[in-house]
Amino acid sequence: MSDALHETRLPLPLLHRGKVRDVYAVGDDRLLMVASDRVSAFDVVMGRPIPRKGEVLTQITAWWLDRLGRDEGIDHHLIAVDPDDLVAEHPELAASRAAWQGRAMLVHRTAPVLVECVIRGYLSGSAWREYRDHGTLAGEPLPAGLRESDRLEAPLFSPATKAQEGHDENITFDAVVERVGLEQAERLRELSHRIYRIGRDTCEERGIILADTKFEFGVDAAGRLLLIDEVLTPDSSRFWPRESYAPGRGQPSLDKQPVRDWLDGIPEWDKTPPAPDLTDAVVEATTARYLDVFERLTGRSLDEWNPPRFGNHATP
Repeated sequence: MSDALHETRLPLPLLHRGKVRDVYAVGDDRLLMVASDRVSAFDVVMGRPIPRKGEVLTQITAWWLDRLGRDEGIDHHLIAVDPDDLVAEHPELAASRAAWQGRAMLVHRTAPVLVECVIRGYLSGSAWREYRDHGTLAGEPLPAGLRESDRLEAPLFSPATKAQEGHDENITFDAVVERVGLEQAERLRELSHRIYRIGRDTCEERGIILADTKFEFGVDAAGRLLLIDEVLTPDSSRFWPRESYAPGRGQPSLDKQPVRDWLDGIPEWDKTPPAPDLTDAVVEATTARYLDVFERLTGRSLDEWNPPRFGNHATP
């Protein structure tokens, strides 16, 4: 196994260290988002990282944003992900290249919209639990008789609050309107549905079910609404292998499920920090899941991968 990166310490102003990403200021209007190999489960960051996880998250996001921007005309925040392009844009990054190469995105700084834009195509996770107990999703009734993991008749926009700590909470569309206004709420819903449909169809071609996913948006200095942060990754989406799909139960997923399953088998842990130390077997199995979904999506292994190039750096 290659060395894992728990956190970065770059010679730039650190703005935020999240569960996975370290975010640095690059000038007044750009950010460097560096995905570490940290992994969280049950909202607790594990003490041991997952090798290559940050590379997978960064490169999958870049792969999607390249397709969404070039082929679909969807505005996003990504300026560059290829290391040579990052250094060309900001030569001061050259000295720390070894710390961020393969896991960094140079992006436009935006004012984030404080709503998680979740699209659900299948009934799973918190949506299944609410439906099982109340027959609703975010307070809105759903048809009777649905089973766990059933495909919904039509994908649902299921927004949530952006919690700074703890769990996000499902909210209604009316609650989104109260937060951001009707025009922007409708735009968020339309864009989220559109990107989900593209992602769902692309995944189906590759033997993957995109059960649900969340998108984040921000507004740049010019007032444009941009797709930001990670996009259609194993951390922001529920990817199921199509070959094992069977409704009426939970599904195996191409993400950090080995971590969650192992922790669930430790009844004495109360889901609060500190978490138990992950075993070698769990770490290796989780890395394998991330590498598997990367190869299924892109058709290449991570070691064979060449990052896409954007803007002035794009290949003609």
